[in-house]
Amino acid sequence: MNALSRILEQSGIANLSWGNGVMFLVGAILIYLAITKKYEPLLLIPIGFGTILANLPLAEMGSYGKGIIALIYDQGIRTELLPPIIFLGIGVLTDFRPLLGRPLTFLLGAAAQLGIFVSALGAAYLLGFDFKEAASIGIIGGADGPTSIFLASQLAPHLLGPIAVAAYSYMSLVPIIQPPIIRILTTHKERAIDMPQARPVSKTAVVLFPVITGIIAALAIPSCAPLIGMLMFGNLIRESGVTERLRKTAGGALIDIVTIFLGIAVGATMDAAHFLNLETLYILLLGAIAFCFSTAGGVIFAKILNIFLSKNKKVNPCIGAAGVSAVPMAARVVQQFVSKETEGRVNPLMPAMGPNVAGVIGSAVAAGMFLALLG
Repeated sequence: MNALSRILEQSGIANLSWGNGVMFLVGAILIYLAITKKYEPLLLIPIGFGTILANLPLAEMGSYGKGIIALIYDQGIRTELLPPIIFLGIGVLTDFRPLLGRPLTFLLGAAAQLGIFVSALGAAYLLGFDFKEAASIGIIGGADGPTSIFLASQLAPHLLGPIAVAAYSYMSLVPIIQPPIIRILTTHKERAIDMPQARPVSKTAVVLFPVITGIIAALAIPSCAPLIGMLMFGNLIRESGVTERLRKTAGGALIDIVTIFLGIAVGATMDAAHFLNLETLYILLLGAIAFCFSTAGGVIFAKILNIFLSKNKKVNPCIGAAGVSAVPMAARVVQQFVSKETEGRVNPLMPAMGPNVAGVIGSAVAAGMFLALLG
């Protein structure tokens, strides 16, 4: 009987807390949303299950413990290994031709990073976060999960769980968040602007772009090199036309494997002790604010550009909302919104892809700036 009593006392059941129960529910909700609503399922399912594992008492399955997931976290995230490999895969899957065909849309991708800085300043000066924490929270406004994880793991690892969940949650909510903001900031006439066909892009241009962009970005802000460098390397693999095996591996099996490890390790940072606090609520709120300001920044800057452009070169300001780096979801949301508003007469999917892929570069550069200043 004494032996049985000791076994029960040392079991996970005897050591369960209300916090563990709450986090089980959080993990279950993430998995539910991923399966039933298809909200970023490739990330939310590993994150949700990682959350459940981290809250199993005495199981040593958290990222801050000593088990296998802690090993993945220490060697894969804290060492900055996994997020840049994700960027390698993103580079392979990204077509920069819409951006190169309309270089002006690069500015829209930059303007759509407004929410990063608004949220970071609000976190620091209104809610009392230190500058490293504020920068990590602000990067949520870039709508780029790997970048958020990369920056938070370096500047505020104790906030990694809620920051990652906020980043991926708002990325998945693009179809809900963006259309009302676009509608408020644009007129029906502006939504009906039909942009001309982009100029053709040569093979030489698409091959030189990743090389030149990688060099310039890394020379200007060296701390962004892990992200931008791997992004551009992946894109060079895509565009070279002579590395088909590498393209298939980096854009398929490799990015899938890394996504599994990244998701479950990030989810396992969300134990009750680190997640159930007021800071988490602030992060979720600031993330929403950052995302809204980023959407608005792209749209408003497009409207400003139109003041200086001739009539036949004006841009549809709705495409500015695609400047957040949720690729290609944000571009598709803009296309669907404009098409619905114009009864199918205007379908700016390719014009929206320009600022959309520019946003990937913009958010990575913003993260590099924060690391340079605060790292």
